[in-house]
Amino acid sequence: MPGESDTIHIRTLFISDVHLGTRGCQADALLDFIRVYEAETIYLVGDIIDGWRLRATWHWPQSHNDVVQKILRKVRKGTRLIYVPGNHDEFLRDYAGSTFGGIEIREEAIHETADGRRMLILHGDKFDTIVQNVRWLALLGDWAYDFAIWLNRVVARVRRSLGLPYWSFSAWSKQKVKSAVNFISAFEQAVVADARRNNVEIVLCGHIHRAAAQQMGDIFYMNTGDWVESNSAVVEHRDGRLELIHWTESSQAVLASPQNAVLLRPAA
Repeated sequence: MPGESDTIHIRTLFISDVHLGTRGCQADALLDFIRVYEAETIYLVGDIIDGWRLRATWHWPQSHNDVVQKILRKVRKGTRLIYVPGNHDEFLRDYAGSTFGGIEIREEAIHETADGRRMLILHGDKFDTIVQNVRWLALLGDWAYDFAIWLNRVVARVRRSLGLPYWSFSAWSKQKVKSAVNFISAFEQAVVADARRNNVEIVLCGHIHRAAAQQMGDIFYMNTGDWVESNSAVVEHRDGRLELIHWTESSQAVLASPQNAVLLRPAA
């Protein structure tokens, strides 16, 4: 377990799609991650609690409770917390604009980085036409996704027994299925277009469980990923640099993807 000497102090932490209340949630990995990263401000960018699944089947192990308690403890110690609900925790949207126990609930948010860039923060489900218009199909897709995550765990156990590294079936299938690839591309384009309408330089979202950090025309697009498959988050360092981080259980270390990890300050 990380000690005090391992703490990394940052300006802002962005986390989404934890899905507390589901069996696929990697709560223990998230706990290790937030023990290492100490942020002045935390943005929870939706689907932190999976209200859809909890209404159907109650699953709330101690590790899920520990995540909630750890985050609340940070708030009590002075961390600012902004919660931008998603579709799985949409019950919180009724309270947008309110503050409870130091937790600010916002439909969307504008964040200014340390080096003066404006960032739009939203969950992203408003650009998912299935979630918005065909609710029953979205729920069916949610169950299918849970099956893929269950299959992930089975495959992971077999691969570990053979001494092979982790491999995600669900992530692989999303990359291979043409309709999924097209959906992701359309989603990213819609999010970027919304960022332009809001006159920002950066947009950060979640929802599709696909971590990303890439320049798309005049907008830098970031997706925090999730804590079901990719175990990823975005951090803002004290000088304004943004970093997409993947947390791995095996090394208990922070690993950044070299092709998209860090967004440096724009050249003067």
